[in-house]
Amino acid sequence: MSFRINSNIAAMNALRNVGQTNTNFNQSIARLSTGLRINSAADDPAGLIISESFRAQLNGLDAALRNSQDAVNYAKTAEGALDEINRLLRDARGLAVASANTGTQSQSAIQANQAQLQSISQSISRIAQQTQFGTKRLLDGSSGVSANSVAGTLVSQINVGGTFNGASITSNTSIVATLTQAATQASITGVTATLGQTVAAGSFSINGVTFTASATTTVQQVIDQINASQGQTGVAASHNGTAIVLNTTAYGSTARIDLTDSNGVVRAAGAGFTSSTGVNALATVQVGTATALFTSSQSGNDGLTLSDADGNTIRLTAAGNVEASIQNATIGQITVGSSQFQIGANAGQTTNLSLGNFAASQLGTGVVSGVNLSNLDMTSATGANNAMKVIDAAIEQVSKSRGQIGSFQRNILESNIRSLGVARESLSATESTIRDTDVAAEMTTFSKLQILQQAGMSVLAQANQAPQAVLSLLRG
Repeated sequence: MSFRINSNIAAMNALRNVGQTNTNFNQSIARLSTGLRINSAADDPAGLIISESFRAQLNGLDAALRNSQDAVNYAKTAEGALDEINRLLRDARGLAVASANTGTQSQSAIQANQAQLQSISQSISRIAQQTQFGTKRLLDGSSGVSANSVAGTLVSQINVGGTFNGASITSNTSIVATLTQAATQASITGVTATLGQTVAAGSFSINGVTFTASATTTVQQVIDQINASQGQTGVAASHNGTAIVLNTTAYGSTARIDLTDSNGVVRAAGAGFTSSTGVNALATVQVGTATALFTSSQSGNDGLTLSDADGNTIRLTAAGNVEASIQNATIGQITVGSSQFQIGANAGQTTNLSLGNFAASQLGTGVVSGVNLSNLDMTSATGANNAMKVIDAAIEQVSKSRGQIGSFQRNILESNIRSLGVARESLSATESTIRDTDVAAEMTTFSKLQILQQAGMSVLAQANQAPQAVLSLLRG
């Protein structure tokens, strides 16, 4: 055993341990006071790197949640405006139906209906022009994908949403089409006879509507009877020079003739039943580098209206319903507005909503040649009937767009908000595990360090007193 007074090794050892305990004690106080296990990079370098990445991701998720909610409000604003347009269109249709009742309506009443219709048209255009989300216009065609026909003699109307062949349309491009199969009407060739010749006496029915001929009824009179009921049967009659010909007014597979003729009045083969249906048109359409199949009569529309799996539609004219007319032909131009939403925390996590142009001049086009919602004239019975057709098409157009907006809001935005909420919760839990203080465990450590600090100070005091034992040797 040796005794030294110049170097008190025991005191130095105690001092070092007390110093380390004091450092840990201060670190524990910092963790308890901030609630963070990592207060500086020195506390856990690897953990800091990971947690900072998580924190950046959490900030991105918070922004994405706000973006998604803004997009919901954007969609609600557009849908609310379209709801008002729908209401105006319903009022317009009521006016058209009233104006068609020329048997009781006076000319002044019809003129009043016409004036009100013009006011409705102007209101619809005003809504389309002035509906905004902040400073961004929604319904004037600048906030989505709009398509215009550039071959009016072949295609009367093109409606393209924001999606084609399952992918978003992101750039201006042309629409190129090839008609591979023309639509046909259902057709039945009846009895061979001249227009002045009489037909067999008896009754027959076309699509459930019954007609009667007497022994003195001529072929022309039968044709006139059938044509007078076109609105009920959807079938028109004509004479091809040798025989009666029945044709549906519509095209495609939904166009049908069911002829029941027990007396052989019209049916060429005598008494019996004959049925005929039309054929759907088929076309391949290219937008950019994507190609999709379009077919007619998918939704009960006239067979000249072709649509694809994404709901995009093309309406052919009679001239366009010829295979030779549309072969690799540019029929339209797509213009893309800005309606992209960043709904994820990372690059490329976006979605698009296409809002078209809902001005009156853009609604109900393609149903009656040269007529749209902005130039309806209900002052005649024919005009009132045409108005009903145009308004019905406009209602369908607006309702379809509202459905697309609703689907976008419910199935994309609201679903995304729920998904982001779960992702944020899980990521926060992971980041908290790395970075936050476990208070219970840290309090246990704090108590231990507090006791060690007090004990260390006491031991240091004792160690500092140890060299005094050497004095007894010097006294002797």
